[in-house]
Amino acid sequence: MDKLLPPIRFDRAVHLCVDMQRLFSDDGPWPTPWMPRVLPNCAALAALNPARTIFTRFIPPRAVEEAHGSWLRYYERWSEATRERLDATLIELMPELARYVPPATVFDKPVYSAFAGRRLSAALAERDVETLIVSGAETDVCVLSTILGAIDLGFFIIVVRDAVCSSSDEGHDALISMFECRYSQQLAITDTQTILAAWMCAKS
Repeated sequence: MDKLLPPIRFDRAVHLCVDMQRLFSDDGPWPTPWMPRVLPNCAALAALNPARTIFTRFIPPRAVEEAHGSWLRYYERWSEATRERLDATLIELMPELARYVPPATVFDKPVYSAFAGRRLSAALAERDVETLIVSGAETDVCVLSTILGAIDLGFFIIVVRDAVCSSSDEGHDALISMFECRYSQQLAITDTQTILAAWMCAKS
């Protein structure tokens, strides 16, 4: 059951849409079958206030040998996803989302978490953000890593359950259950229409 949303100051909230790229569509090496289902909801959240939307993009290394640590093993397995072999257009956001940039902004990242490094956290601090409304892919990989990084930094998280997706039903369901059970003071879960209605009300 969705947690009752706390009062949200939307002037201090940002929609953070994680890695909704062609890389994870049916055209890419890592297809996420649910993407077509959640993409309209991600777009609706972005359309409501593009200036308060941040998109992230996962950027693989140029070549396998540029990876380090366990990422080297990862890209030895997924060498077709390195930039020297990948169609460059697959790095781009899905067209339904790219249309909102600008005023929406884009942060690129080489790893799962959008909070690796300090660029995103610094940008959010400059905007006095306290709440992140999270959508994107994948629930049990980059979305998970980004949410945990955001919680560590003290942000309150709203997971939009019908705007996140995974290539694994089991992984998605397990993560939604974990979010509900283990992070109740730092995270809430709701759906797109609830967020849109609340944000519209705040704007009126």
